[in-house]
Amino acid sequence: MIHRYTLGGLYIVVDTYSGAVHVVDEIAYDIIGLYDEGQTAEAIVPAMLEKYGQREDVTREELEDCCGQIEELKAAGKLWAADTFEPLAGNLKEKSAGIVKALCLHVAHTCNLNCAYCFASQGNYHGERAVMSYEVGKQALDFLMDHSGTRHNLEVDFFGGEPLMNWQVVKDLVAYARSVEKERGKNFRFTLTTNGMLIDDDVIDFANKEMHNVVLSLDGRKEVHDRYRVDYAGKGSWETIVPKFQKLVASRPADKTYYMRGTFTHENPDFLEDIKTMLDLGFDELSMEPVVCAPDDPAALTEEDLNIVFDQYEKLAQLMQERRKAGKPFTFYHYMLDLAGGPCVYKRISGCGSGTEYMAVTPTGELYPCHQFVGEEDFKLGDIWKGVTNPAVQEQFAACNVYTRPQCADCWAKLYCSGGCAANAFHATGSIQGVYEHGCDLFLQRMDGAIFLEAAKSLGEDG
Repeated sequence: MIHRYTLGGLYIVVDTYSGAVHVVDEIAYDIIGLYDEGQTAEAIVPAMLEKYGQREDVTREELEDCCGQIEELKAAGKLWAADTFEPLAGNLKEKSAGIVKALCLHVAHTCNLNCAYCFASQGNYHGERAVMSYEVGKQALDFLMDHSGTRHNLEVDFFGGEPLMNWQVVKDLVAYARSVEKERGKNFRFTLTTNGMLIDDDVIDFANKEMHNVVLSLDGRKEVHDRYRVDYAGKGSWETIVPKFQKLVASRPADKTYYMRGTFTHENPDFLEDIKTMLDLGFDELSMEPVVCAPDDPAALTEEDLNIVFDQYEKLAQLMQERRKAGKPFTFYHYMLDLAGGPCVYKRISGCGSGTEYMAVTPTGELYPCHQFVGEEDFKLGDIWKGVTNPAVQEQFAACNVYTRPQCADCWAKLYCSGGCAANAFHATGSIQGVYEHGCDLFLQRMDGAIFLEAAKSLGEDG
């Protein structure tokens, strides 16, 4: 299976199963397309002569040579490679059965903002407002260490709601983890996700010391951000948080990362303008995510919006290339791609590991497959004291992979998305084995941009 497309003046051919990416000229691009339709060299050469015969540089000999090179690539397994992944899909999860490597700690099911599009219902996940005690958090960390097997590196995300509303507990939990990690043979990497309202010097200093990553919520332009991200008095938060974010990012050590994470909605499908605003504010580690909400929500993206969004992704790739050439590069999360290495086979097939390797913990210690399932009682796994007491749910997630979704069978990008987000699939179709079609469309467009950027870089077209 292959995927052909053009972007930024490049003719790109991607081989699904080998992962090979070929940048070719227009004629080779057309020839590969005809091969993909099942035509042979005997039919392709005269067809190409008819199409390009007016060009002096196109001869029968050169066309036959091009066909020969394409057939050599096929024989070498770099075009139309066989699928060697499907036989592995049935047993890959078994290799990590019972091993947990990451937790999302919901230290606060409450928030100081009242964002209209919040999938978590302003942080309380459609339940009672609550904060996690130190005792519950400590047990969660013990649960993670106890169930991580021989794995050394463990990931913990302090999440909410707004985790800074329970800041002392966050600091105390980090201190506990640091006090035991060496004797337990573990290394904790912490992430803090925050709306920024409560950032102060103490938060900045501690985050720069202990948080491997900080995720900061900013939707871009002031008018866009303040449309939804408001306090309970209806006042926008942009003017409060931007100076705080700038101070934190400016002081961030080189060995620590951050992401400025925005959300685009029906109100701003032209999200590239929001990215430009973030760049103007001095931020260069960026992410923009489509809103997660019900289809009838005023914030929900429409079919008409998607065409705008697709165009924005293409222009974003071109902007990133232009800035790289100018020596002002920036990172966009969804365009981060390693063509030479990339995820292991396990990740390519099964994805993020929600419900198996990764779990979310509520303030009261309940376990869910991820933060987007919190509050969905049918998906409750158990708790941090008894562990997984509902193995049927875990088995559902363990069996969830790109080869269990019939809609993915003919998709060229399936080993990049691994079947997509189970939560998005559930909210869109009612099943974690379903497919969120809008999400697929957006992902495919992002992959075209990401591959283009890496291809251009490898060709030296950024300099």
